[in-house]
Amino acid sequence: MITTRVRADGPVDVEVAWLRYLEPERWTTWSPQLRRIEYDFGRLRPGTGGRVFGPLGLWLNFWIEDVDEDARTWTWVVRRGPFSVVLQHGVEPGPRGSRTWLALRGPAPLVLPYLPVARIALGRLVSLSD
Repeated sequence: MITTRVRADGPVDVEVAWLRYLEPERWTTWSPQLRRIEYDFGRLRPGTGGRVFGPLGLWLNFWIEDVDEDARTWTWVVRRGPFSVVLQHGVEPGPRGSRTWLALRGPAPLVLPYLPVARIALGRLVSLSD
């Protein structure tokens, strides 16, 4: 098991970046590895779950552990079979607009290959215009 963290800064307003997290139907607009989201709620809610779909038909179940709207943080667990990764996300004011960060905890063979993909997605989260 390892724990690591990545972050990105961009010109997008903090509230816009935060809404891009809170509303799962927006995830595919900034997270290029996601093709489709199955989630029954318009906004993230602790104690709820769903499924994310990636390339080549890959899918993962997820469970929302925590959402703190005041702190602009949320935590989820992504799982497939016996393997899981805990991801904690946050958005805060940054030097040019907003900063987003991601802390990951899980098996190194799953976490380490995901880091470059996560960096791209986080950069898009705080850089893409609507």
